[in-house]
Amino acid sequence: MPTLRHIIGPMRVPFLALTPACVLLGIGTAVWQSGGVSTSAALLAFIGAVAAHISVNAFNEYYDFKSGLDLKTNRTPFSGGSGTLPENPEMARITLLTAWASFAVTAVIGFIFMLTRGSALLPLGLAGLILVFGYTTWFTRDPLMCLIAPGLGFGPLMVMGTHFALTGVYSPTAFVASLVPFFLVSNLLLLNQFPDVAADRSIGRKHLPIVIGRKKSSHIYALFLILTYLTLGIGVAVNWLPGKALIGMLTALVAVPAAIGAYRYHDDIEKLLPYMGMNVIINLATPVLMAAGLLFA
Repeated sequence: MPTLRHIIGPMRVPFLALTPACVLLGIGTAVWQSGGVSTSAALLAFIGAVAAHISVNAFNEYYDFKSGLDLKTNRTPFSGGSGTLPENPEMARITLLTAWASFAVTAVIGFIFMLTRGSALLPLGLAGLILVFGYTTWFTRDPLMCLIAPGLGFGPLMVMGTHFALTGVYSPTAFVASLVPFFLVSNLLLLNQFPDVAADRSIGRKHLPIVIGRKKSSHIYALFLILTYLTLGIGVAVNWLPGKALIGMLTALVAVPAAIGAYRYHDDIEKLLPYMGMNVIINLATPVLMAAGLLFA
């Protein structure tokens, strides 16, 4: 019989912490520009974003199990899935149902916001739904899309989507703020692909560590970190973000050693693991600190 642990496992609950961080950034841009937002609308946007994250995780777990990838991957705390389905194959159908159910929740909430805030949300919403379903099945087969799809999902789609859901408009502030998680989350998945090169290659995936190697991919990782903080600085310089948002720059203290570690240990996964952990901290702390700067500006 399925247990709660078996149902929750494919949702990858520990990884869901990224969603509130990115939604909070969208709330921050909305509050800074409008002076206040509806608490109920913010909560609904948060539920929709979490449902989208659960859906993409569950689809990933299901299709990685069906492709046989889970049986070839050496799991780490940051990659390789939850391990639920290889240990409990009978849970595959429930995992797929979880993916579709949370997908439906996201779609319904998006439709509600489209009715209440305007049809301008439709392109963003459709792009988000395509990304949720297509990431594992389509985008992991293309190096560029595999690199930028996670960042698009948690950056422009989630941050700007939250901002629009709360204000009914798009803005340069939300756009430039969304570029920070765009670069960071693209980096998060990029570095997490380092341990899985051999396994991913065996089932036809084509991400950057496979196509150009881990060493060159570590250069991309460092470049995206630079672009993260450059974007934040430019956003403040052109007055699209308040000066207090620069508090997000504090994570550069972690980003510098993370970039050095990724380059130095790109082929030594055991020694790379602490830097993968630093990468998670950067992804969570930067948008939260920026949001704090926006909320208290």
